[in-house]
Amino acid sequence: MNSHLHEQLKGHIWEIANRLRGPYRPPQYRLVMLPMVVLRRLDCVLEPSKEAVLRQYAKLTAQNMPENAMDRLLGKAADPARTYPLYNISPFTFEKLLGDSENIAPNLVAYINGFSPTARAIFERFKFSDQIEKLDASNRLFTIIKAMSEVDLHPDRIDNLQMGYLFEHLVMRFNEQANEEAGDHFTPREVIRLMANLVYTGEQDVYIPGIFRTIYDPACGTGGMLSESEKFILGQNRQAHLALFGQEYNDESWAICCSDMLIKDEDTSSIVLGDTLGDGKTRDGFEGRQFHYLLANPPFGVEWKDQKTVVEKEHKEMGFAGRFGAGLPAINDGSLLFLQHMISKMHPYKEGDENAVGSKIAIVFNGSPLFSGDAGSGPSNIRRWIIENDWLDAIVALPDQLFYNTGIFTYVWLVTNRKAPERRGKVQLIDGTRFFQRMKKSLNNKRNEITDEQIRRLTRLYGNFQDGESAEVQINGDTETRVVSRIFENREFGFLKVTVERPLRMNFEASPERIARLDDQTAFANLATSKKRKNEAAAAREIEEGRRMQEAIRAALATLTKKGRYTDRASFDADLTSAAKKAGLKLPAPIKKAIFTALGERDPNAEICRDAKGRPEPDSELRDTENIPLPPSTELPLPMPFGPDKPNDKLVETFRNEIDAYMTREVLPHVSDAWVDYDKTKVGYEIPINRHFYVYKPPRPLNEIEAEIADLEGEIAGLLKGLKDD
Repeated sequence: MNSHLHEQLKGHIWEIANRLRGPYRPPQYRLVMLPMVVLRRLDCVLEPSKEAVLRQYAKLTAQNMPENAMDRLLGKAADPARTYPLYNISPFTFEKLLGDSENIAPNLVAYINGFSPTARAIFERFKFSDQIEKLDASNRLFTIIKAMSEVDLHPDRIDNLQMGYLFEHLVMRFNEQANEEAGDHFTPREVIRLMANLVYTGEQDVYIPGIFRTIYDPACGTGGMLSESEKFILGQNRQAHLALFGQEYNDESWAICCSDMLIKDEDTSSIVLGDTLGDGKTRDGFEGRQFHYLLANPPFGVEWKDQKTVVEKEHKEMGFAGRFGAGLPAINDGSLLFLQHMISKMHPYKEGDENAVGSKIAIVFNGSPLFSGDAGSGPSNIRRWIIENDWLDAIVALPDQLFYNTGIFTYVWLVTNRKAPERRGKVQLIDGTRFFQRMKKSLNNKRNEITDEQIRRLTRLYGNFQDGESAEVQINGDTETRVVSRIFENREFGFLKVTVERPLRMNFEASPERIARLDDQTAFANLATSKKRKNEAAAAREIEEGRRMQEAIRAALATLTKKGRYTDRASFDADLTSAAKKAGLKLPAPIKKAIFTALGERDPNAEICRDAKGRPEPDSELRDTENIPLPPSTELPLPMPFGPDKPNDKLVETFRNEIDAYMTREVLPHVSDAWVDYDKTKVGYEIPINRHFYVYKPPRPLNEIEAEIADLEGEIAGLLKGLKDD
């Protein structure tokens, strides 16, 4: 790419945009400039064939040919080599628009309406007609068109790749002005290049001459990942046949993506406008379709409330037959929904079956999908589903301050259902957080960038697949050798979450203070209430009866005061039952429970409270959980069935020995009365990537710290002395 020309174009177009100041605020410049740049690009593309198209249009009109039948013929008149028609049947160009300044607004509308149907649809999504009237009324329309007519965007000067860079720079710049939320960010080009390098590493088939492959992005934005993938593959295999597919919910981004596709003579119908997850009005635009390669940078840290109804319905009704069977993430971050959606679109794979080609995914996440959610939660179950099916291939941690609208750390996940033999059953973690250089000039939150050489180094790390591979990295200005690649067994990310119970031990005493606590117990207080709101007399009688019963209970309990403190609930229960019988009271279970709660206090020296079958009752306040790593091997292979409708019998049966051994080794020596509630056992998965690359650095020697403090104290004393002298 011609960098000098690129910088010239950026500066020139931004200078034109600044002429909008007044009627438009800087965040609104995009409403005019993005469609204007697309319009000027199309004008440059079509100007040489303008006369040929007009002659053909006049000829076909004279023949009374229907408009829909003209499309292909007019497209061939504009460019016989094109597959997808692109033409304009109006008499206008930018130059001719300027020749009639008095009618520039209606002429511009006529010019836009003269485009081929696909191009017209693009400008409809830009909603550019809304801006033409405003520009004309503010006396800016002629000025902007004249300025843009001086920008040469002809393909002979600005090729499609450079045009794509220009589009994306403008989108980034306008996003920065609008200060859009972190989840709706533009993906830096070097991140896209890194993802392309990673996802196509080891993919030998894609380099076979004549091979056909499909590439899909469910959150395609302006199409950067699709175009970069296409560039990467065709750069090494010009004879590859690629089909690009994408979906985008934002009208403006969709329009830019389609305009780029249209100019490159690619099928814009493969870019669907709508919500990929489904918002009730739009839905997955490629339902039932499968793709070879899938890349995405979905919105992360963004709520999916608008999609909640559709997603939850599919999850509940279709389970694993739908897209979201494994589980649902927290409502404040829907990024894992996109990964599940992409997995549902992988081609099936079976070893030895030539027709089962499989698929590979690259997706950018923030840190949340690595560890959010407890064992058995939606996020944990999604990780479990992916890892136990051996789909997670690698995760690359990226530097922070890499994106324009957020400075957080991000991670590229590589997911595939056709791992190479040496990678099966394993996951590679790569620490790329030190692979960056500082930008000379920051762009909002983007202060770091990944160089081409660093992309090559990260790609080699992934391709080498070596545990413990190290690299020289910069840390606080110093060069250090750090381990940057680790290989783990799938099971090493899993753990058993077991619930450890301790017995309930309580003492009981019918003291006045404890009896007074009964009034705080809902069941006891409700005795003196009534639901008979329509019959005041009946309600009053019921309330009075309840009060008498409350007094009778208090009186019965007072007879136990002289018994002192009970350290055995069974003994207290027996005496309570006897006292109630003497008073002619029948104590319902809720009232009895209220009495136990009010008159009881936890006492580690008391006897264990037991249920009707003599089993110890658990103390909820002493309940704890233990995370037990999954053992390195087991007779029952993973994955095991899981979900709200799946019992834990197989899980407990498989890991019972490991759980018991852990309890004997780690828990019972400290609390001998503890036991495991096996029915509550769950499997969890998390990927603590930062922990695996953490390097402990001991603190400086104490005498060195003391000397530094003494120096500082002396310096402060000198400063204070100077103040006194003044």
